[in-house]
Amino acid sequence: MLKDIYQDAETRMKGAIQAFEEDLSGIRTGRAHPALIEKLSVEYYGAPTPLIQLASISVPDPRSLLIRPFDVSTLKAIERGILASDLGLTPNNDGKSIRLNLPALTEERRRDLVKLVHSRAEDARVAVRNIRRDIIKDLRDYEQEKMISEDERKRGEEEVQKITDRHIEQINMIGERKEKEIMEV
Repeated sequence: MLKDIYQDAETRMKGAIQAFEEDLSGIRTGRAHPALIEKLSVEYYGAPTPLIQLASISVPDPRSLLIRPFDVSTLKAIERGILASDLGLTPNNDGKSIRLNLPALTEERRRDLVKLVHSRAEDARVAVRNIRRDIIKDLRDYEQEKMISEDERKRGEEEVQKITDRHIEQINMIGERKEKEIMEV
């Protein structure tokens, strides 16, 4: 029974870390990366659709992205989606594709992005701690229902804390790596 609880904690915490990593992939660094715009919502036949489903995205050089729509009629919608986003990028439409040039980040903008990474990392740590809280509550409920003993509950809480510490350390490492990426000139 305890192994199932640990497995559940592990799975849920890994999910929180995965969500954190996906969240960070949308934060701009000095280099162009398709993940920056893949999830960008574009109005397509009245429904918001992720850009990745409407076009292929490539990186012709380190400071630009090339978007080739599968259907040329979606060019204007993609352009509107990019302009409406908070990326601050201006699309260059040549009638067949859209080119996005990423300007170099200023020092001030880099610091703002680092603050954003710190904020998102803290959100991920809170999510992991909330999972820990839920698991410990379940352990206490099991103890009250006489499904596990007090010693098993204490051992369980210690093990859940070890799992939590390991995942928080992983979040810290991911955040630091992203911070270095952003500050790299």
